[in-house]
Amino acid sequence: MKAHSELRLLPWSGPDGKPCYLSTDDDSSRLSRLADTTEAAQLDVGQALLEHAKEVIADAESGPTELRLLAVDLTEALRDTLRVAVSRGHRLPRPNSAAREGGDAGPRLPAAAFG
Repeated sequence: MKAHSELRLLPWSGPDGKPCYLSTDDDSSRLSRLADTTEAAQLDVGQALLEHAKEVIADAESGPTELRLLAVDLTEALRDTLRVAVSRGHRLPRPNSAAREGGDAGPRLPAAAFG
């Protein structure tokens, strides 16, 4: 069990559209597992939608209505994916804490590696 550091952003919004958060230090709690399952489903939907988008865009017969619906669906999938990324990013160990604990802080790349 890890030490609780902050609230977890959940992969759904409340009835008023505001974000929902979970405070727990048990990553295997029922609500944590539900959030994990929901995140995985959202990412799967995004992947399937990306494949569908490639087909729609490649089809010269796709009309404005179909393209608009695709844009709406892609926007929702992107929103969900970004929420998952933020939530998971907040749960990563901080580089400074890993170094203090004797862990590997990750690879070090020179600035030239980024162009």
